[in-house]
Amino acid sequence: MNWDDTTDADAAERLVDSVADREDQAVEAALRPKDLGEFIGQEKVREQLDLVLRAARARGATSDHVLLSGAPGLGKTTLSMIIAAEMGAPIRITSGPAIQHAGDLAAILSSLQEGEVLFLDEIHRMSRPAEEMLYMAMEDFRVDVIVGKGPGATAIPLELPPFTLVGATTRAGLLPPPLRDRFGFTAHMEFYEPAELERVIHRSAGLLDVEIDPAGAAEIAGRSRGTPRIANRLLRRVRDYAQVKADGLITRDIAAAALAVYEVDARGLDRLDRGVLEALLNLFGGGPVGLSTLAVAVGEERETVEEVAEPFLVREGLLARTPRGRVATPAAWAHLGLTPPRSQSAGNGQGDLFGA
Repeated sequence: MNWDDTTDADAAERLVDSVADREDQAVEAALRPKDLGEFIGQEKVREQLDLVLRAARARGATSDHVLLSGAPGLGKTTLSMIIAAEMGAPIRITSGPAIQHAGDLAAILSSLQEGEVLFLDEIHRMSRPAEEMLYMAMEDFRVDVIVGKGPGATAIPLELPPFTLVGATTRAGLLPPPLRDRFGFTAHMEFYEPAELERVIHRSAGLLDVEIDPAGAAEIAGRSRGTPRIANRLLRRVRDYAQVKADGLITRDIAAAALAVYEVDARGLDRLDRGVLEALLNLFGGGPVGLSTLAVAVGEERETVEEVAEPFLVREGLLARTPRGRVATPAAWAHLGLTPPRSQSAGNGQGDLFGA
């Protein structure tokens, strides 16, 4: 609803993966809000963006360029579509990895209509030559197209109609300052609170014609890792369970039973997340242990553990990255119902990691 590539094919199939698959993309198209009034959460971003768009409409001008940053599944694509709708303009959608040459970008820019919104997803992955061409296009609405090679090459200036670039990135730190500074409005999207996700779930349930009570929505929201896309995906799987195993109504018990089948626990951890924690606790006594060793222990690639499982575990306070390796926090022991070794309880030189 309100809504990077993984390094492992299996990781892309995880129920709690915040990257959209084809099914998600199809469902999101139907669930996306059409204007800022319908968009749930991100209150500050919505308020600030509303001012930017209303001022632009009052001037009869195109909106400033907009940069949206944040984790996958939080609503960056949805907001780009809302910007176009609020401005009454068409939208063109592409992505950074698709623009590998300056000529690719020149072809897109030269075909834009006046006032059109260009949504560039994963903008930090665009090639450097295209990136440098974008500087002039954003600032002066013109690009120089190079014709020929060597000493005989000629730069032909090409004027562009005023347009609005909406860039989206999951890694804002990778954007070079000259590009970042050319955006008139920059917004960072935060993870959602459970109460906000409950509203997302109730709205989506209405659009999907699914019966759900408040307790059922709260149970799904609590396992959605702060991400609307995951909340909608879990809602669809719970809906399936309720239709097959119950009378179609989603209650707390039905939601809990359904998500137990899909191995998503009360904090949103799935099989991979728990596998990493269990290996860290049971095989290595809570750490510290090197990333490569930990990956071998769970039978996954190093990149999968580091990029797919670790970010959520760190954010939840279940795992810490230290110079000596990965270390489990007291919360990890408690979540899995295990007792820390006496050496760790006594500190064993690691107390400073947890403020003890």
